[in-house]
Amino acid sequence: MNQPALYPCFLGPYGENDQLLESLVVEFLRDHVYWRRNLHPEDLPAIPTGANRRPDYIEFESRLRRELHLLSAALKRSVPFHSPRYLGHMVSDLLIPGLAAQMLALPYNPNNVSADAAPITIDLELKAGLQLAAMLGWPADPAHDDCAFGHLTSGGTLANLQGLRLALALKAFPVALRAAGVPLPGVPDEDWEAFNTGPAVATALFAAWCDWRDALAPRERQGWQRRVDAQRIETLGLSDFLDRHPQLSTPCVFAPATAHYSWSKGMKMLGLGRAQLALIPGQAMRLDVDALQEALDDCLRLRQPVLMAVGVLGSTEFGTIDPLDRLADARDGMQARGLGFSLHLDAAWGGYLASLFRNADGGLRTRDEVGAGFREFPRPEVHRAFAAIPRMDSVTIDPHKLGYLPYGSGAFLCRDQRAIGLLAEDADYVFDGAPATDFFQRHRQLGRYIPEGSKPGANAAAVYVTHRVLPLDHGNFGRLQAQGILAAEAFMDEARGFIARIAPLATVAVPFAPDCNLVCLAMNPQGNRDVARMNRFMRGLHDALRASPEQPLQRGEYFGSMTTLRPEAMGAEDTARVLAALGLEADALDDGGEDRDRIVVLRHTLMNPFLLDAGGAGGGYLRGYFDYLERLVGAALAQEARAA
Repeated sequence: MNQPALYPCFLGPYGENDQLLESLVVEFLRDHVYWRRNLHPEDLPAIPTGANRRPDYIEFESRLRRELHLLSAALKRSVPFHSPRYLGHMVSDLLIPGLAAQMLALPYNPNNVSADAAPITIDLELKAGLQLAAMLGWPADPAHDDCAFGHLTSGGTLANLQGLRLALALKAFPVALRAAGVPLPGVPDEDWEAFNTGPAVATALFAAWCDWRDALAPRERQGWQRRVDAQRIETLGLSDFLDRHPQLSTPCVFAPATAHYSWSKGMKMLGLGRAQLALIPGQAMRLDVDALQEALDDCLRLRQPVLMAVGVLGSTEFGTIDPLDRLADARDGMQARGLGFSLHLDAAWGGYLASLFRNADGGLRTRDEVGAGFREFPRPEVHRAFAAIPRMDSVTIDPHKLGYLPYGSGAFLCRDQRAIGLLAEDADYVFDGAPATDFFQRHRQLGRYIPEGSKPGANAAAVYVTHRVLPLDHGNFGRLQAQGILAAEAFMDEARGFIARIAPLATVAVPFAPDCNLVCLAMNPQGNRDVARMNRFMRGLHDALRASPEQPLQRGEYFGSMTTLRPEAMGAEDTARVLAALGLEADALDDGGEDRDRIVVLRHTLMNPFLLDAGGAGGGYLRGYFDYLERLVGAALAQEARAA
């Protein structure tokens, strides 16, 4: 069931493509050495011939080799992400194009904050952002003023923080314009209205302000710039800004209960406060838009500003996908009623699945076209969600997840490049202030806009080259995503057989049908009514599935991960349904401690491209996993009985 087109893409579970990767590394290491030698061949070598025969050189090499051998030996106890026997966290084998490109770029050591330090890889990073934007359905032609913009981050956490930064800048800038008295048409007359223009109008106002300012004589231009800067929230800080505008208060952020904990981090880091993050209870582990609408109505009635609403495209626990179309409709409706806010899509996990929904020309594929070859994917709600991605204002995507690229390669994208200028920070010794005449000139001094002061250009090379080798459409990168969906369907088939076989020993349930390639299993020993006992049992299974550095990896047949289900994330209806499916009472969960306020489940991330391979695993890796799990359940229950 594997696609032959994927055979050259990975080093492989058994290192099958070692010669390909080795030849690439050696070839381009030599090429790098030739580059050094030919920069100024008239220079004499700094390290003399014969230096490697000096005693101190030999001693240094000996220490180096010893430490590298020790490191290599220690790393053999790492988690075997490359293996189809690994079904745990959101990581798998690495794509050869990205791995080779990163290795190739590393000796050049570009720092992607300044064109002076990374003249090549900064452009690659900007192009990678455009590649991702096109996959999402955003305008990605850099010749257009309203083209999208994206940059890489260390991961989704920093990308989410960048989304908060940009949303706050967009929300507050019209207020600063009004306070500074800038004579621009469209600047609102009242603070509340200015604070609620919404990101599209705020972006247009910022662009108009820049054009108006730049047309002034130099001295007048500088004076107006100082006046506006003095009124900005970035200058005053949140407290002083709100003191000057008593109609306003600290804006809140709405996110689904499934949202990643990075949102709490971001609220604290920006000084907005964790109390301003409101988590909306879930409905089938997806955002309950009706509950969100009620909360937004309350905000409008109470004149409580809203900074952002977050949608999730692939939750961390279940890969569930929020109804983004309904989320966008709710935002548009509130904007029409005078409550403006940004929409951010946390697609750290599911972003690359969008390649399945794109034709080579960038057009959106129909549900029937996407679903060809799958049994159920995508559900109508899932297709509508992907179709609604272009209505988001900013997006987080992690190339180091479903992009199969090395850590840390996250990405932040915004729909309109003009908005990113609101985050600009100038440092004379880094940025030359040259006038920007096109997309790449405007953003080449990338450090002006991003939180980091240093970042590796090698990651940008890895992302860009990978997207060039495997374009982000259904016929190329989408083939890799399709393998994960097919693996999830096969997993569900095997799970049904396992549930029937294990029924005399334990009650097993799939709490939520998968939207993509993340599937969880909950298990309760037969006849048990105690949540704490069930959770101890599940944690014991997870201990057997962990890759422990204290024992040889070969002793673990399969490797998995776990997570927990909480009532606030599931919602009352689904909590009752899941408890009933496990043979537990509706009031089994409580806040009494002893692991009684949640349900522990095994989480399976089905992203290894060779999971469907049957070789050497006795009926396939997935069948082998469930056979192993069946043995673990039997052994765990037998041990419980002996202990009793």
